[in-house]
Parts: sequence; C-alpha cells; structure tokens
Amino acid sequence: MAVRAERVSATREQILTAAERLFAEHGVFAVSNRQVSEAAGQGNNAAVGYHFGTKADLVRAILHKHAEQLERIRARMLAEVGDSDEVRDWVACLIRPVTEHLDALGNPTWFARFAAQVMTDPALRDIVIDEALTSPTLVEIVAGLNRCLPQLPPEVRAERNDMTSQLMIHMCAERERALADGRPTPRATWHGAATGLIDAIVALWAAPVTSSDA
Repeated sequence: MAVRAERVSATREQILTAAERLFAEHGVFAVSNRQVSEAAGQGNNAAVGYHFGTKADLVRAILHKHAEQLERIRARMLAEVGDSDEVRDWVACLIRPVTEHLDALGNPTWFARFAAQVMTDPALRDIVIDEALTSPTLVEIVAGLNRCLPQLPPEVRAERNDMTSQLMIHMCAERERALADGRPTPRATWHGAATGLIDAIVALWAAPVTSSDA
C-alpha cells in the first residue's frame, strides 16, 4: 500500500512539473493533456485527467505546489515588519517572497511564466485571484499597505493595485525567461531584481493623483 502511494505521489509530481513547464512556455490551452502526459513520461494519455481532473484543477494544483513555501516566506517577512507604517516595507513583503522562492528553485524555473500565462487567460485568472484571497499572509500584507495610504481615493487604490500586480507578475516572468534563455538581465540576482521592482512600485504608489477631468 505504501509503495503504491509513493508511486502515485511521484506520478503526480512528474505531471505537475511537466504541466508547469509546458504551460509556461506555450500557454495553458495550447497544451493538451496528451502532451503533458508524454512530457511527464506517462504511457497513459488519461493520466492527467485521472490524477487531477480538469485543466483548471491542474492549474490550481500547480499554484498549491508553490503556495506553502510562499506562505512561509511571507510569514517570516510579516514578523520582521511588524506594524510598520512604511509603504516600502509592505511592498517588499509582496515582492521578495516571490523572487526569493524563484531564486531557491534554481535555473531554469517556470513558475513566473506560468503565472503570467494564467493571469492573461480570462478563463483561468480568477483561480489565481481566488488563491490570493485565501492566503492569510497576502491578505495581511495588502491590509498593511492600505493602512499606509489612507489618502488615496478608492478608484486610484484599485487602479494602482492592478498596476502593482501586472508589474510584479510580468517583470518576474521576463527575468525568468531571460535566465532560461541565457540572455543578460538588468540585475545580476533575483534579490537585486526585487530591489529594482520595489523601488518602482513604491514610486507608483507615491505618484500624484490627477483628477480624471484634468
């Protein structure tokens, strides 16, 4: 029984790894379950459906695969910032867990590009949003950032939140792609890349608010 459980666990891990890579490189709906099964070394083309169900279930499983480590890093950073009233501290809590996690995975990685592909797919982006809303640490970080910016009108706050998400997801994906392709990157390390991204996002939140009638 234990041997079978280990075999099932290994098969699931192989499928998750293959799916993440293929989805990152080609997009989720451009990749068939058959292609994922073959890349995972599974002779049975129904293996993906058997172990995970629908394509959406597989996407959710990939997100869960990374969530535990991201939660641990965020929790550590939250303990360090305490009740800070500095926007930079809270932006760092958003950015550095992702870049630290990607750095720890080694090169090449596919998670950043996978997330970017999912966020640009209308049928799947709600899964990422739902996962974010159920993350206790992420909810706490967003609340901390909001406390530092009480003067922002609600519509501006929502707009800049979207800008922050886009910058974080797509800049990480572009760096990940460059590293995988062996191309030069503006910053030598993930830590440095995070610092540059934090600088830009802090400036974004501090930008003046111009009336839409202007």
